[in-house]
Amino acid sequence: MEKFLDWIIPILQDVGLKLLISIAIFIVCRFIIKTVVKALRTGKASQKMEPTVAHFLANFVNIVLYIILAVTIIAIMGVPMASVVAAIASAGVAIGLALQGALSNFAGGIMILLFHPFRVGDFIEVNGFSGTVDDIDVFYTFLKTPDNKAVTVPNGSIMSNSVVNYSVNGTRRVELNIGVAYGSDIDRVKAILLEEAARHELVLSDPEPFCRLSTQGDSALNFVLRVWTNTSDYWQVNFDLLEAIHKRLEAEGIEIPFPQIDVHMKQ
Repeated sequence: MEKFLDWIIPILQDVGLKLLISIAIFIVCRFIIKTVVKALRTGKASQKMEPTVAHFLANFVNIVLYIILAVTIIAIMGVPMASVVAAIASAGVAIGLALQGALSNFAGGIMILLFHPFRVGDFIEVNGFSGTVDDIDVFYTFLKTPDNKAVTVPNGSIMSNSVVNYSVNGTRRVELNIGVAYGSDIDRVKAILLEEAARHELVLSDPEPFCRLSTQGDSALNFVLRVWTNTSDYWQVNFDLLEAIHKRLEAEGIEIPFPQIDVHMKQ
């Protein structure tokens, strides 16, 4: 027993000392990491960056610093670094195969940061979802839909699919298809549609509104009305014009048709 104690006590003292040092370093470094990450997210330097870049950089630095901290603690505990490197390499292969999707998302996050297909605050459509970009993380992009649903989209799938960004340009074209009954005065209908477009204060005069007969449908003459407006006013102009045109056509006595079929009875 005395020999065993003489052997084990120095080992426990050495391990205990290393453990206490590791715990102290972990506590101090964790505080430093939190301070650095907070500075990257809310400091003066981050205010000069785009929100997307600042947030992404903060998350990336947070991960890297914790990896460095883990390696440092392992070295302090006396684990041979050659063994650690070999273990990390072996684990990296297995983890890489298991986390192909996560690595794809991480690479997608880097691509989003570099090429800026969209930014925080943009209204986009991707993977069948439409919404305002609420946040861009290392692995995921978070959208808020118009009806206030939260959608989490993997960055890897975003970069492998088409993205429609409705906010990148300052103006958008509103296109309305209006049907009237056969026999209606074509020139009069065009004049009414253009008058209602010009009357709306949010419709831009340059490019000027456009209206023409587009198709002769089964039950109606279909006109297309195209006007330009600021991107932020798109839906208001769309709904306002639909209501105004409907009321105006009724007031002018121009019939708004519905699908119908003429049946001829043969005796």
